[in-house]
Amino acid sequence: MKAIHYCFVLFFFSYSSSNWAQPLHQFNIYHDSDYSNHFESANSIKMGFMSALESEKNRLKNFEFKFLEMDHRGNSNRSLLNLKKFLKDPNALFVLGGLHSPPYIKNRLFINKEQILLLVPWAAGGPITRYEQGKNWVFRLSVDDTKAGYRIIQFAKEIRSCKQPHLLLENTPWGKSNEETMQDALGKKKAEVTWFNWNTKLKKSKLILRGIINSGADCIVFVGNAIEGKYFIQAMAEIDKTLQKPIISHWGITGGNFFNNTKQYLKDGIELNFIQSCFSFDVVPRSDSVKKAINSANRLFKSDFDVETLQAPAGFVHGYDLGLLFVQAMTQIEVQENIASTRESLRNALESLNSMVEGLIKVYSRPFSSKGEDSHEALGLEDLCMAKYKDNGTISIIKNKG
Repeated sequence: MKAIHYCFVLFFFSYSSSNWAQPLHQFNIYHDSDYSNHFESANSIKMGFMSALESEKNRLKNFEFKFLEMDHRGNSNRSLLNLKKFLKDPNALFVLGGLHSPPYIKNRLFINKEQILLLVPWAAGGPITRYEQGKNWVFRLSVDDTKAGYRIIQFAKEIRSCKQPHLLLENTPWGKSNEETMQDALGKKKAEVTWFNWNTKLKKSKLILRGIINSGADCIVFVGNAIEGKYFIQAMAEIDKTLQKPIISHWGITGGNFFNNTKQYLKDGIELNFIQSCFSFDVVPRSDSVKKAINSANRLFKSDFDVETLQAPAGFVHGYDLGLLFVQAMTQIEVQENIASTRESLRNALESLNSMVEGLIKVYSRPFSSKGEDSHEALGLEDLCMAKYKDNGTISIIKNKG
């Protein structure tokens, strides 16, 4: 199977006489994501990022962008192959990341040593943006697991009144980074931990949940993706109702077709909450900036985009806001003949954005810098909220206290 499944071209050109002498700059955007197993998140990120470019097309005169879908299928080695292809492409400007954290944690040294500009709108693993051996080439606008665990545990204790939470974690670097943060958030009284692997099915999920319930846990804190998450929800639904426990989840479950696979169980009373950034299209009336994003997506993707039924909406939201920051950075640089020099100029511009940018989540003022462990994180703890599914599958944000 070829890595490039789809090429989407955005062509911005001004016909005013003052621009005829300006060269056309052609760039490729590599979207390193899981289009096979978590298509919903990959597609949502793509639509969000490209819609941001469409919405700001008047600021992108004389540019052509080709958006290349590079399907890594959730495999870190395939992701590395995509990165190596990127380096051989004289028009490759940057890599847009996907849902999975392990590829960027495992390949972080390679990414930074090879000066691959990586923009991350989903993958939440804490180490992804932490690089202390030189220039950091990774920028994230997403949930950050060095913060997410605190919000999830706070919700479990204060809203769900959990006295004995049990951590049910994916056995990957992503899951392990969450354990560290969550145990720290719990303080002196640590939680018991159960690890599960990818491709855990229904039978195994039932055995795992029975063991957790028998341990005396009064809620389950889950870190996993949509594929395994649906089996754990089904397994909980098939347990005696008197034994069922609330599930407080990371947002990985929202990256696939999770809701359609679990809505019957949620409707029957399974309690589920999950973390998101503090924005939802569900909030009305919509602001002008929200309307602009929706209109841009409708123009670009037409019938393929429906804000009312959009799956994995966080991908669109984060992709859109990250796209706006990219546009601002592009307006601050001069394109060089050497692509590596252009990438470095763009990297430096991202660290020194000179104008505020109004996004969907918030107004960004110098979201990135060159100092501090959080310097390449556009969102902070204050931007993270808990959420739940409504009956129609839309996501309802639970605003933080205060």
